[in-house]
Amino acid sequence: MDTNRTILSVSQLNRQARRLLEGHFDYVWIEGEISNLARPSSGHWYMSLKDESAQVRAAMFRNRNQLCRFQPENGQRIRLRARVSLYEGRGEFQLIVEHMELAGDGGLQAAFEQLKLKLAAEGLFDPTNKLAMPAYPRRVALVTSGTGAVLHDLISVFSRRYPVTQLILVNSRVQGEGADAELVAAIQRIERAHAVGCAVDAIVMARGGGSAEDLWSFNSEALARTIYACDIPIISAVGHETDFTICDLVADERAPTPSAAAELLTRDIKDILNVLRQGEARIFREVLSALNRSRQSLDWLERRIKDPRQRLTEQSAHLHALQRRLRLAQERQLGRAGHGLSIIAGALREFSPTPRLRVAGQKLEHLSHRLASGQRNRLGNVKHRLSQATTLLDAVSPLATVARGYSILVTADGSVVSDTSQVEVGATVRAQLAEGGLSCTVTDVDSNSLPTLSRSPESLEP
Repeated sequence: MDTNRTILSVSQLNRQARRLLEGHFDYVWIEGEISNLARPSSGHWYMSLKDESAQVRAAMFRNRNQLCRFQPENGQRIRLRARVSLYEGRGEFQLIVEHMELAGDGGLQAAFEQLKLKLAAEGLFDPTNKLAMPAYPRRVALVTSGTGAVLHDLISVFSRRYPVTQLILVNSRVQGEGADAELVAAIQRIERAHAVGCAVDAIVMARGGGSAEDLWSFNSEALARTIYACDIPIISAVGHETDFTICDLVADERAPTPSAAAELLTRDIKDILNVLRQGEARIFREVLSALNRSRQSLDWLERRIKDPRQRLTEQSAHLHALQRRLRLAQERQLGRAGHGLSIIAGALREFSPTPRLRVAGQKLEHLSHRLASGQRNRLGNVKHRLSQATTLLDAVSPLATVARGYSILVTADGSVVSDTSQVEVGATVRAQLAEGGLSCTVTDVDSNSLPTLSRSPESLEP
């Protein structure tokens, strides 16, 4: 038995095989047809890439497939940039995809059309959502390469047509891998500066002409969404007049060339000066016309105005005449008023109430004496009758009888005893005296009556 041999586990063998593959192969470009495409909830893409005689498994993880410009489908012919690796868990040879694009010249166009339909359905190209360009921009941000001829063209047009505009260069790559991310970052930097006080009136995204691959950075979905969300008007000037990108469609304005973008944003300073000169001439004419009208009006007023001393003399004479008329009118009014007052005074004396008041006073005094005499007589009669009635009441009052030594018997229920039939032997009665009372027990009942005392009714009258 050979004791020097090395025994590997399956895991060790797969790991060494993976390291060997990854160490031997650099990034490779592979072209083939998609099959067995899977998109699990993790967000990763798994597929097979095949040709007429072979196939290989491939995986594109979520952090990379989010940068893909199209949605892959089974049957599509694609081109991949990938690392060669091995999945140790199953010992499967596979590709780790870093970049994916459609194969052939029509691939980019197909990806463009696919993204265009998607964004149009979401309303990113809707004209009602586009912002208006400023008429006289004071500050414009230029998103372009700082080393290209495009920047020189933009500066030249702005300097010639509207030199008062302040230009801000936000340097960014405009082609190649990662250029779209730099363009997105450039717009975001401008928005942050705008928010903290460095106001920007418009943004120009510019690039010269080139092939579809050269312009592909401006077909990025992330860039399109950034442009759509920007609150600053954006004008897209990418390529030549026949070139169209997603950036052109979503921007607020599209210019066929960068120079045209500068012309769209500016008015020629010569035209503005001509307009100002015309306005100045019109204002001068209107002011001169107004002065002439004022001068004519002043001349007319001067002819109407008289010497103030003559005017004062006329007013003084008129005032004296009015004073005389007023004095005469007052005298006439006072004379008429005095005559009327004399008539009224005579009428008042004729109908004076003084004599009637004197007669009425005498009559009132006589009636007052009669009233007082009648009251004294009536009061004397009433007092006499009251005295007689009091004497009579004292004579018949039981209290007077009790005061002479008699008593009043009352039963237990409060009834006055006037007949022997009201009590029985053994009953208790109360004898009410003039002062106090006695409680008595009946021991004998005698039914004999006392003689009746009476008084004639006439004696009761006063």
